[in-house]
Amino acid sequence: MTADTQAKDQIHFWAATDVGKKRDHNEDNFLVDKNMNLFVVADGMGGHAAGEVASGIAVKCMRDIVSQNKDLLEAYEEGSAMATKKDVANLLEHAVHKACEEIYAIGEREPEKRGMGTTLSSLLIINKDGFLAHVGDSRIYLQRGNRVIQLSEDHSLINELIKRGKLTAATAENSPYKNAVTRAVGVYESVEVDTMDFDVLPGDQFLLASDGLTGYLKDEEIPPIMRLDENIKHIPSAFIDLANGRGGKDNITCIVVRINDHEGKAAELNLEIDRKIETIKRMPIFKYLSYNELIQVMNITQVKAVAAGEAIVKEGDEGEELYIVLEGSVRVHKGEVDIVSLPAGAHFGEMALIDKAPRSADVSAESAGKLLSIARDDFFQIIKSEPRMANKLLWSFLQELSTRLRTTNEELSEDRKDALEDLTEELFDID
Repeated sequence: MTADTQAKDQIHFWAATDVGKKRDHNEDNFLVDKNMNLFVVADGMGGHAAGEVASGIAVKCMRDIVSQNKDLLEAYEEGSAMATKKDVANLLEHAVHKACEEIYAIGEREPEKRGMGTTLSSLLIINKDGFLAHVGDSRIYLQRGNRVIQLSEDHSLINELIKRGKLTAATAENSPYKNAVTRAVGVYESVEVDTMDFDVLPGDQFLLASDGLTGYLKDEEIPPIMRLDENIKHIPSAFIDLANGRGGKDNITCIVVRINDHEGKAAELNLEIDRKIETIKRMPIFKYLSYNELIQVMNITQVKAVAAGEAIVKEGDEGEELYIVLEGSVRVHKGEVDIVSLPAGAHFGEMALIDKAPRSADVSAESAGKLLSIARDDFFQIIKSEPRMANKLLWSFLQELSTRLRTTNEELSEDRKDALEDLTEELFDID
């Protein structure tokens, strides 16, 4: 089965599903909605065709709930202040919850379907923004240039064991727990849903796939297949052939989505994104974050152009933002007395992410340039929604504070030593 269309000549996509080599029926379902740019892959589980029922309900419920709130999507598309990124992400999360409730209710009414469930990985694209809602071990990949990023996280026992250091990726290949999921839609009355928003650039490509494909697929194999043919309709069948050629032990479903690069700006934009991410990663508090997590941090940054001599921070003002110098340089000073010059890649004001303490000095642009800023409220929102990232950031903050305390103690010790030597010289009149 296949599905294809294009939206306003900007987004092309093609989907395909296959029963595989070992199963006698297909419990996967998928959705492509050209009007809303909504894409969903669902891998059902439960036996006696219950898995197919669960995945079918899931994709239908996603389409129905999102469609019923199309006014919200249109408001966001038009840039209305009445619709925010959080509102759109919440809509997708709500749709998954409704699907979960409906599947669970059917299982309660029909004993032969009790315990059925499904994975669900959805992608919604509005203008230059992408939104993800995900449960289970189906996956959503982003290919940007030659870099492949797994946007979704596997909710599987294997992934949990790897994160806790009990297994390595290599030993996980032969684990008896390989197919055990830790979250599914409909097995219980409610489920925790991962959501994420991110920038979508010209030239970006997405792959949504059930584990019938991803169980055989290595990240480095994705780009060669994605560029096999300019005609996108040949790509999903190539992925299915790969999975079947390696065993095809499960149903195989994938959707490929391509953002057209009519103006040839993909390379330039990718370079700019990579430069921002590398600049962010050089900051001590972000050094432990994965590429995926760095993208989430980058998504809350604002770019501000500054003119030479322009005031950026004033001493005594309440701190609200962290700044990173992207281009040019800035001077930190008290009045007209310079303290230090900060070049591109440097940062200042990071403690504003923690509290509203008054700024301790003035900061002005030495030359025309650009700054990345991160507002405390946006930073807190990420911490609230991403507990694992919050742990990494907390650990980095503690390390940074420890380093600063150690340096301060050493400076104080040196000052005490100098003061003692001065006092000794004065008491004993030593020249």
